Amino acid sequence: MKILKPILIIAVGYLLLKVGIPFVGSKLHPGTWPVVPTSVLKMYMFFVVAGTLLFSTFSEDGYAGIVGPVADIYTNPKKGLLRFVSIMIVGSLGAYVAYQYVKPTFDAPVELRSIHPAPPSTVKMWGKSYSLQTLKNPLRADKANFAKNVEEGGIVFFQNCFFCHGDRMLGKGPFYQGFNPMPANFVDVGTIAQLTESFVFWRIGTGGPGLPSEATPWLSAMPIWHHLLSEEQIWKVILFLYDYTGHSPRVTAAQAH
Repeated sequence: MKILKPILIIAVGYLLLKVGIPFVGSKLHPGTWPVVPTSVLKMYMFFVVAGTLLFSTFSEDGYAGIVGPVADIYTNPKKGLLRFVSIMIVGSLGAYVAYQYVKPTFDAPVELRSIHPAPPSTVKMWGKSYSLQTLKNPLRADKANFAKNVEEGGIVFFQNCFFCHGDRMLGKGPFYQGFNPMPANFVDVGTIAQLTESFVFWRIGTGGPGLPSEATPWLSAMPIWHHLLSEEQIWKVILFLYDYTGHSPRVTAAQAH
């Protein structure tokens, strides 16, 4: 049957994405088994399925070979039992997929992460050196322009950070499913509410590559934002984060003076 050929092509495409790519990655990086993010797998499988069906039904013979057997099952009065079985299979498959989306999971993450890795004493960005122990947000004391700076920080957030951290800052932006661990949830009292603004300034500015080796294992896909944003933009984003979530930054004794 002609319908078996596209099914086989789709199955092979799935296996290549699900097993083939991680296998090649394990050979390039011995001791690891890379995982293709679910969102990426779904996106590429959409193209595999759509491309296979378009190619297979391009000609009239191909269309008849694919659609004909399906139409025969659902229109031929003599195939009532086969029709019933096919409907049950499709319905069960849909129920299984829906359940996989909503079922709770208690699996540990692929790698453990320390929530707040120890920061360095100093960090260098924009050609300057900053002491994180005494560094303070210079915009927080500007009460006259506080609302304006918060608003501008929100603009920077939605232009750059929203895609991972989300519009409600729950760590569930449009791209969050492609990451493990997930982006930080700023509303959670265990994140920025526990941190000084200088710590957040360091984490945003240096991104994932700026994490200390002592914090390993640690995964962070955050880019090095000081290559893309100005110092003032990052301070404004930090004002916006704390203002939106209602949290107050921690202040060390050195920063209080």
